[in-house]
Amino acid sequence: MNVFARSPLPRRVLDSIGLLLVRLGLKRACPVKRPEGRPERVDTKVSHPVFARWLSLLAPKLDEKGAAEHRAELLDGVSGRVIEVGAGTGLNFRHYPETVTGVVAVEPEPYLRAKAEGAASEASVAIDVVDGVADRLPAADASFDVAVASLVLCSVPDQAAALAEIRRVLRPGGELRFYEHVAADEPGLARLQGSVAWFWPWLGGGCHPNRDTVAAIEAAGFAAERCERFSFRPSPLDAPVSPHVIGIARVPWRP
Repeated sequence: MNVFARSPLPRRVLDSIGLLLVRLGLKRACPVKRPEGRPERVDTKVSHPVFARWLSLLAPKLDEKGAAEHRAELLDGVSGRVIEVGAGTGLNFRHYPETVTGVVAVEPEPYLRAKAEGAASEASVAIDVVDGVADRLPAADASFDVAVASLVLCSVPDQAAALAEIRRVLRPGGELRFYEHVAADEPGLARLQGSVAWFWPWLGGGCHPNRDTVAAIEAAGFAAERCERFSFRPSPLDAPVSPHVIGIARVPWRP
């Protein structure tokens, strides 16, 4: 029930009260819905200029310490048409096998997207790098065989909306390949994640250290087929984001 519906207060006063409640976390901003149920208003502009430059320097070093092997494992056996959500600088691109017929790599951050375009020009498969955000993917329904999410579901503003979009663009039976850091099972590490959660997104370009991403994937209607959990801690500072998972989840076949 809308308690403001019959209020005698002027509309501008009600709007100000509503905005204050949102900022205090006592009310959710609720965008107008499209007829098909998708949000009408989605922020499609992403800019983290400092973080993007830091990431472009750090990520190759992480690859040298083991992340490259994780990427190769993630993409082993991938085939058909692929959409990669949050491509970053394009470090996955060299790991796509020749069985892939084409990749649409979505990256909203301008600096990272420019780096990805350079990496795409050197890849062994056709890769089209495009602007876009996870909760409004620039793709038609059921138009891809595989979706790839690599260290991105930690940072999307609305994880459920992003996973719903990924499911939308996958064909029935299509795969979601995911490589993410996740919430810890070990109580001490979980407490550490919780203690840094308030400032970690500010440091990490929106990254949340303690999301239960596997549960979110299953809640979005995917059937998890493989889920390998492991610790990856290339430096002591990475402790809050050391629990990782590599897995495959599938869109159920329609009857």
